[in-house]
Amino acid sequence: MGLRGGPRYPSGYGEHMQMASPEIGRALVVIVDDRVSHGELEDTIGPLVTELLEEARLVVDASVVVPGDPVAIRNALNTAVIGGVDLVVTVGGTGVSPRDVTADATAGVLDRPIPGIAEAIRASGLAAGAVDAGLSRGLVGVSGSTLVVNLAPSRGAVRDGMATLTPLLAHVIAELSGLD
Repeated sequence: MGLRGGPRYPSGYGEHMQMASPEIGRALVVIVDDRVSHGELEDTIGPLVTELLEEARLVVDASVVVPGDPVAIRNALNTAVIGGVDLVVTVGGTGVSPRDVTADATAGVLDRPIPGIAEAIRASGLAAGAVDAGLSRGLVGVSGSTLVVNLAPSRGAVRDGMATLTPLLAHVIAELSGLD
């Protein structure tokens, strides 16, 4: 027995085990889709975004689905910001059709836009062949101390957008939380 009755391990025990990287923050996923919100289709994008965020070392509080309605989108974003998440990723409603209102709703919530990240996501998506990413009106910016990112809804656009965003997350979240 070791000190205070705890187990005693041999010298070097556990050195071969690597410590898991600590989480860099909390995230919320917001899927903007009329058909999914009405139960007509299953959400297949939310689990993908959640998986990619967890691989990027974020804890995903939830994935919520809202219709393509500006009030519903703003409410979801404001709830996330008030709840203190570090990152909100919205997926869907970023195109040019009349029901694509995510960027418009997001603009009303942002304190400061970060156009460089939005442009990088669009450019890399288009270069990878995700046409919806290239046509996206999606925004990226800060609301309070929360980073808000709009992604186009195809699996390719989500994968490519997250590949572009992931290397920046730790730095941006640290800056927003005052740790940098």
